[in-house]
Amino acid sequence: MLVTSREIFADAKAKYYAVPAPNFFDFSSAKTFISVAELMNRPLILAFAQAHMDLLSLEEAALIGKYLAAESFVPIVLHLDHGTDEAIIKKAIDLGFTSVMIDASQEAFEENIRRTKRVIEYAQPRGVVVEAELGHVGSGENYENHSQSDSIYTDPKKVAVFAAETNVDSLAVSIGTAHGFYKGVPQINFDCLHEIKNRTNIPLVLHGGSSSGDENLHRCAIEGIVKINIFTDLVTGAMEKIQTENPNDYFELKRSAENGMAEVLRHCYQIFAAKE
Repeated sequence: MLVTSREIFADAKAKYYAVPAPNFFDFSSAKTFISVAELMNRPLILAFAQAHMDLLSLEEAALIGKYLAAESFVPIVLHLDHGTDEAIIKKAIDLGFTSVMIDASQEAFEENIRRTKRVIEYAQPRGVVVEAELGHVGSGENYENHSQSDSIYTDPKKVAVFAAETNVDSLAVSIGTAHGFYKGVPQINFDCLHEIKNRTNIPLVLHGGSSSGDENLHRCAIEGIVKINIFTDLVTGAMEKIQTENPNDYFELKRSAENGMAEVLRHCYQIFAAKE
């Protein structure tokens, strides 16, 4: 069933778990992710990144997401991830996405507020929830082109002001993760997370979940994060399964890739402290 994240996040906060938000990039990946959610009988944030519009158009992503969600018996949120272009965000809303992210995290604090408010003024009257980012999650080696590689930690003192000024539905915070691969396991600033959580009731989101370490992610889930984004680990899992199974033809290769991504997502559900 196609839903917004509002009810899902309320349950996650109450029961101390995080919902995976895998990025899909074609019909096969979307179907694989929802199949895992159904197997686990858990909700899913089915995310499509603006950066992947070279692989799949926004219209195609909306059709795929809405169709698969309507056919599913578990709650599915169709989410636009890292929307940086306001015209694209508005188009996603018009096409039926139930959640959108406005990523103005590289802007000055006041400009981030202004751009976030502008998206919220369009989205919320249409029943769509909005995620913003405060601080900036940078990137290591990854499958996407991020213009800023250095992360900027979220300033806990600015969180309450940002929340009051924007009325945003959820907030992505920067506490030590990055998009893509790491050299070693990152150091998560849990003190920063705790201070942020103490200053706001807004559901908190973690970007850069891939390669962040099981213990780190488990702690994030039970200590205040309700949504964890994942992409790099999924496509890495697909490649590793292909190399292990050495498929003989395209169809075997496709199944290997799907199985590899499914294994990674099942593991995520387990370590993200999903409810029993």
